[in-house]
Amino acid sequence: MLSRRHFITTTAAMFSAPVAGPLLASTWPTEAQKAAWDAQVTPANYDPATTNPWGLHPRLLPQRVEARPGLVPGDIHVDATARYLYHIEPGGTAMRYGVAIGEGGLYEPGTYTIRRKVRWPHWTPTQNMIRREPEAYAQYEDGMEPGPENALGSRALYLYVGERDTYLRIHGTPHPRSIGSRASSGCVRMVMPHINDLYEQVETGVTAVLYPAENDGPVTAHS
Repeated sequence: MLSRRHFITTTAAMFSAPVAGPLLASTWPTEAQKAAWDAQVTPANYDPATTNPWGLHPRLLPQRVEARPGLVPGDIHVDATARYLYHIEPGGTAMRYGVAIGEGGLYEPGTYTIRRKVRWPHWTPTQNMIRREPEAYAQYEDGMEPGPENALGSRALYLYVGERDTYLRIHGTPHPRSIGSRASSGCVRMVMPHINDLYEQVETGVTAVLYPAENDGPVTAHS
C-alpha cells in the first residue's frame, strides 16, 4: 500500500529560490499574452521562499528538503495528508510545495504518468462535474478560455494511466487561499507562481505518485 512515509525522511530548513481541457481549441493566446498574464499573476519582487500575499501558512511556501534515498529524480510525489507536493531532484533533495487536493471522495490516489503539459491551458469541466454541481460548472460546458481566472490557472500537468487521460491535473488555481485544504474536484492545485516554477523543471514522461490521505483531520504545521 502506498504511504507518504515511503518517500520523505526529514524536512531540512534550507529554502530555495526558485479538469479536462480540449486537445484542440479554436483560439490560443499569443506568447505576448502569456507573458503579460505571467506578469499579472506574479507578485512584484517575487521570492518563492518568502513572497506570500496569499496569506498561506509559511510551511506551504516552497522549500528544498531532504528526500528518501532511491527515489527517481524528476518524479513527483503528493502527500495528501500534509498537502505537500515534492519534485525529486538529483542528489537526494526535493522541492516541496503546498497544494490543495480533491474534496470528499474526489481525490484519487494512484501512480500516474505526466504525458502532457500546457502553459495557460484551456479548461472544460467533465460531465460528472456538471452533473454534480450544475450551478458552478454548466456555464463552462463548452470550455473556458485561458487566462488568470481560468480554473487551471497558468500551467497544467496532465495525468495519464498508460495512454488514457484521467482528467486529473496538477495545475495552478485562481483561488490560492484554498492551498492546504481539500477544495478541488479531484485535481492537485498550486499557487500560480509556484507551479510556474515547477512547470519549467518537469519533463513529460515522468511519474506522479498521489498518496492516500491518511486522515481528514485538520492539517497543522507539524503534519
